Amino acid sequence: MMEQYLALKREAENSLLFYRMGDFFELFFDDAKRAAAILDIALTARGEHNGEPVAMCGVPVHSAEGYLARLIRAGERVAIAEQVETPDEAKARAKCEGRPSSKALVKRDIVRFVTAGTLTEEALLEPRRANVLAALSQVRGTIGVASVDISTGTMILAECAPEMVGAELARLGPSEVVVPDGWNCADPEEPTFHANHTFDSDRGAARLRALHGVSTLDGFGEFSRAMCAAAGGLIAYLEHVGRGTLPLLLPPRIQRASATMAMDEATRTSLEILASSAGGRGGSLVAALDRCATGAGSRLLAEDLAAPLLDTQAIAERLALVQYLRDRPIERANLRDRLRGLPDLARALGRIVAGRGSPRDLGQIRDGLGEAQRIQDGLAQLPDAPALLKALLPRLSGHGALTDALTRALVASPPTERSNGGFIADGYDASLDELRAISGNARRAIAAMEARYRDETGIASLKIKHNGVLGYFIEVPNRHADSLMEAESGFTHRQTMKGAVRFNSLSLHEEASRISEAAGRALAAEEAHFEQLVAAVGEARAAIADTADALARIDVCAGNAERAAEGEWCRPDVVEEPVLEIVAGRHPVVEAALARSAERFVANDCALNPDDRLWLIGGPNMGGKSTFLRQNALIILMAQAGCFVPAQSARVGLVDRLFSRVGASDNLARGRSTFMVEMVETAAILSQASERSFVILDEVGRGTSTYDGVALAWAVVEAVHSRIGCRCLFATHYHELTRLAATCEALSLHHVRAREWKGELVLLHELAEGPADRSYGLAVAKLAGVPPTVVSRAKAVLDRLEQTRMETGGIAAGLGELPLFAAAASPEPAQPSASQELADRLADTDLDALSPREALDLLYELKRGLQE
Repeated sequence: MMEQYLALKREAENSLLFYRMGDFFELFFDDAKRAAAILDIALTARGEHNGEPVAMCGVPVHSAEGYLARLIRAGERVAIAEQVETPDEAKARAKCEGRPSSKALVKRDIVRFVTAGTLTEEALLEPRRANVLAALSQVRGTIGVASVDISTGTMILAECAPEMVGAELARLGPSEVVVPDGWNCADPEEPTFHANHTFDSDRGAARLRALHGVSTLDGFGEFSRAMCAAAGGLIAYLEHVGRGTLPLLLPPRIQRASATMAMDEATRTSLEILASSAGGRGGSLVAALDRCATGAGSRLLAEDLAAPLLDTQAIAERLALVQYLRDRPIERANLRDRLRGLPDLARALGRIVAGRGSPRDLGQIRDGLGEAQRIQDGLAQLPDAPALLKALLPRLSGHGALTDALTRALVASPPTERSNGGFIADGYDASLDELRAISGNARRAIAAMEARYRDETGIASLKIKHNGVLGYFIEVPNRHADSLMEAESGFTHRQTMKGAVRFNSLSLHEEASRISEAAGRALAAEEAHFEQLVAAVGEARAAIADTADALARIDVCAGNAERAAEGEWCRPDVVEEPVLEIVAGRHPVVEAALARSAERFVANDCALNPDDRLWLIGGPNMGGKSTFLRQNALIILMAQAGCFVPAQSARVGLVDRLFSRVGASDNLARGRSTFMVEMVETAAILSQASERSFVILDEVGRGTSTYDGVALAWAVVEAVHSRIGCRCLFATHYHELTRLAATCEALSLHHVRAREWKGELVLLHELAEGPADRSYGLAVAKLAGVPPTVVSRAKAVLDRLEQTRMETGGIAAGLGELPLFAAAASPEPAQPSASQELADRLADTDLDALSPREALDLLYELKRGLQE
């Protein structure tokens, strides 16, 4: 057995090996130690190997899913080794091989690898969160990105520049990322490596064609070589973990960068779009918005928020459907009641196609498709339907034949296990009904036999019982056993127990055989029907997936309408002009948190346009600057995702890239201090933002000395204003920056209001025009509980500093005469030209020593250098 285990373990490599032994999955050696520590289960020992005790632990097969979930969350991968033959088959094989059948070992094989990105089991997945597996490949300087949620089959292909990989992965939020062996990019931090040769563009395109049974991929879109390479690696990895069995993979769709708003990882983290700073869903934007009735709707809402649209027509169509449902509260309530009763169609379909389906999954397909038809019938009666609803409704029908077949075949509530049968409805198969009748009649015959044997023997305590080892048997107390032991009694002794003796009889054996034979044939018939129904569902998988997608979109719009009515939110007007006009805007997450404690959120206006596009905002800490910055960014994001927004009115100019540099944190894993993180994020904004972008910046320069900080903040404001020219909200405590209003014509000064009353600071959370009179830092320190002696000493120091500033003009003295960013008199030190660097590099290269591949790589490297 240990030889078999070690051979399988070599195949499993770094994965934990779940080795099936009876009703348990056992783990040995280091696997057992790792699993026992994670699962907090007993670690024992079994025998010896090479003179050392073999560490061992195990988990029951019937509850293995819960243990698997904990191992996957801990970052482990698990290989499942199942018994692939019965003991009788093992004995027959041993006999054919000339070995003693008594020592035959049941053959086992790895049937599947369980990894974070390849889960399909309902118990292992979060209903309201997509479980994405991604693959990356680099072809000629371009990164191909293939992603799939195998629980639903949705496959997306995209491409990006190498420096944008982090932003693309942040959008996808994958549970696992597969890369070729030797991948050396910074992102992702913890990839899964797979064979290099599988990431081949030609092979990837061929895999896609074979998978979907087409001769050309043109009908799906124009896929680049990088996309095809990533898709090839992804499919090969899925074949590897599924041991040759592929999950549901729908035709791939292209995600063009030009179709959605770009956001980097820092922005997504700062705005807490899908997860809060604590790491969970609670406290995030999606949690504050989500009123979806189904898990599929919640997953689609998260996708919408992760990739807001850049097409004003598509945005308007989503908003029109939300408006339509918001204005019809009764119809909306009826619709949402029906949606709540829907099973998760997409995930049930995914399990069935992956070969992990159950009768319950077939029942969910039946119930989901039937309810989809009823939803369509109800919505089709509504007048003046908007364009998006008209497009969605036809996708809900067309499954009548399949629904009818499933309805006739299955019982009302099919079980999750099919091994015991009982899921095919009576009347569907006459021969199956007959087998069930035989079995039922035989059981009644056994009950009559028990009564007859009691009368014949005079033993009132005689019982006919059944277990999995002996089958049916007759049991009597010890004191009555002697009479049944006699040869002419008609009973055969089988087993003596403490207090009871067990017997058999010819009549009982015949009835038991009839029951066993009928039950076995009935199970085989039900299994055959199951396979037929699975095949029928598989043939209709594309149409079923389309219906599931349409239901999810309807649910998202109905949920957004419910949230809009609940919060009295408005429909935004999304336009092409570079404006942002928000009246009485609120932060959706903060407002919801305040509402739970019966507090009111103070709304504020924001009005940015080409003549007033950069607001410099001052005021005290805790005054609401960061909240104001974030709420406007979130309102833009929500509007372009097709949601109503928390405001009285909102006119939003389309934003191509959203940037948020708010909050302070370090990244010690990458060796970055708080200030380094701030500068890296600021550098990304200055290099990537365009005139159509929206930028929020909070306290730039605060992580270094005052002089350095003011200088950096000053230069950043000038760059955003004069070089980039985008809409920007810039919060700062540097009063010196207010002097920029005199030289930057599109910059205006604002502050959050605060007052001191009887020595106490009162924060009004209102935004007003003009510069802040002071920062109220000492008052905030007092509010925070800083000891009075420290506050008093700080006040004395502050008084002296302010007196010096009045005498000297402060650190900003002379900055008023400084030329603007675009006209700065002091150029940077001259840098070598690109052509000079190219010449130097070629001069230092021994061309004769290069292989053809190295020469090609060098050529690509030089080309990238010129482009940069």
